[in-house]
Amino acid sequence: MDAEARKKSLKRRYGGRAAKAPAGPGGPGGHGGPGGRRRMSMAKGKPKEMKKTIGRLMGYLSADRSKMILALFCVVVNTAANLAGSYMLRPIINTYIAPVDGSRGDAAGLARALVVMACVYAVGIWTNYLQAKVMLTVAQNALQRLRDELFIKLQALPVRYYDTNANGDIMSRFTNDVDTIGNMLSSTLVQLFSGALSLVGTFLLMVYTNVYLTVVTLLLIPVMMKAGGGVARRSQRFFSAQQYSLGALNGYIEETVTGQKVVKVFCHEDVAEEEFRLLNEELRDDQIRAQFFGGIMGPVMGNLSQVNYSLTACIGGLLCVLKGFDVGGLTVFLNFSRQFSRPINEISIQISNVFSALAGAERVFKVMDEEPEPADRAGAKALEPMEGHVVFDHVTFGYVPEKVILKNISLYAKPGQKIAFVGSTGAGKTTITNLINRFYDIQSGTITIDGVDIKDIKRDSLRQNIAMVLQDTHLFTGTVRENIRYGRLDATDEEVEQAARTASAHSFIMRLPKGYDTMLEGDGANLSQGQRQLLNIARAAISKAPILILDEATSSVDTRTEKHIEHSMDRLMKDRTTFVIAHRLSTVRNANAIMVLENGEIIERGDHDDLLAQNGRYHELYTGLSELE
Repeated sequence: MDAEARKKSLKRRYGGRAAKAPAGPGGPGGHGGPGGRRRMSMAKGKPKEMKKTIGRLMGYLSADRSKMILALFCVVVNTAANLAGSYMLRPIINTYIAPVDGSRGDAAGLARALVVMACVYAVGIWTNYLQAKVMLTVAQNALQRLRDELFIKLQALPVRYYDTNANGDIMSRFTNDVDTIGNMLSSTLVQLFSGALSLVGTFLLMVYTNVYLTVVTLLLIPVMMKAGGGVARRSQRFFSAQQYSLGALNGYIEETVTGQKVVKVFCHEDVAEEEFRLLNEELRDDQIRAQFFGGIMGPVMGNLSQVNYSLTACIGGLLCVLKGFDVGGLTVFLNFSRQFSRPINEISIQISNVFSALAGAERVFKVMDEEPEPADRAGAKALEPMEGHVVFDHVTFGYVPEKVILKNISLYAKPGQKIAFVGSTGAGKTTITNLINRFYDIQSGTITIDGVDIKDIKRDSLRQNIAMVLQDTHLFTGTVRENIRYGRLDATDEEVEQAARTASAHSFIMRLPKGYDTMLEGDGANLSQGQRQLLNIARAAISKAPILILDEATSSVDTRTEKHIEHSMDRLMKDRTTFVIAHRLSTVRNANAIMVLENGEIIERGDHDDLLAQNGRYHELYTGLSELE
């Protein structure tokens, strides 16, 4: 594949400018479901629903309405103080420095006037400090509520969402996008309000000071607004593109860092560097465009302001000579003409920040608008105590309707039985266990537990009665004791140790520096793969769930460790309904029933001896005549 083709492929995978359509969920083996590559939907462009997004953001400020009012009041006082202090120059010059009647100046009067002016400006400084402090508190409170709502939403999203979205992109919404929103809420909003208020106040004082010079000043305003609007429109588009490119890059970094061992094993470093360079270049290009158009706003408006200032000074000087316009009035007006341009400049510059924040807000709200897991049916009940009779009755399922993964699956499992699933990769083994947990809902057929359709059981009750031990272990930052107790938070220390003994983990835990109080970080990086798996088994043991799912729990450990884990799992499976997925067929020889799956169908079933006697697919798999594909 040449460089250009690789670049296009990379953009499609990680949401670059070439990516137009979102990836839909699918089945294992690359269809977007479990087992497939997760892809990001990265539509680029300007915020699509600006008014709606602004309204939703303002909703997060409503809880601090009184503080918002105080901050806005401080802005009004600060603006009034600055305008009053500026206008005081006119009477000071005309009375104490260059009196219009031609008399000598008054030093004492000038000193008194300057003290008054200083007091006026001091009020402005104090109110500016107060509004900044209050608004910072308001913004951080709003961000706290936003993060809380976003995190709570993530807990409510179905597994399908995580199967089809990259973790790095989700994290980017939590960090980069929320930070841009925070910058807008803490400073940009106040500056926009202050700028608009200053603009109106300055204009009124300019009219009061000299109507003719006001007209001259206003002549350049349409030019300034048109120039600012043109730059702002381009900024809006590029700031949105920048946020999406940043999310794509974060997604790639997260995936590469997480899979760093795989990168090194397959000597993929050069390719990873090249792919990162392409995504980094795209982010750089978007940032250059966004920052360029955001940065030139100030110089463009500043140069137009200088033209306005010079033209006003020339005409004002003529009015002083020919029409008797007072020098104090000219001085004040020139100051106002510069002040009049300053809010326009600030507003134009802040517009870029607004667009960047709105682009980030849309990405955050897109997550919040995702469909959560469907609510429990009306009348759904908690099934307590659960015994563990599980029945699949003609179940058909596909991650997307047009691609069926499981076809007419029927099976049953009684309490204390061990049911094993074997078959080629992608045959649907893991999908069956996902359906038991209701991570996905079936299209047809029924799944019952103790005679009750699982759709009539509350999800919390259902999942509390199912324990899982997966191939990919996951430990949280915390002590060994806390990680085991994650299976049941109200478990006592004695129950934690008993669960560890059941999982054959107690002996190695006691050899750790602080035993059960040893801190684990980095997903248990200071433990071996087998030790991490034993902790996972202990976590499942402490849950006391009557249904147990083992998804290739020993496939990533050595044979000796596998024996320890098997003994642990034998104790764990006692009196529980157990579903086992295994590639190593020696681990399922003692199963009560073995289901052989191919292409989503059960083609053989029976115990180990029966299946060997059939001399069919299981016999091929067990004797090594056919490898699992």
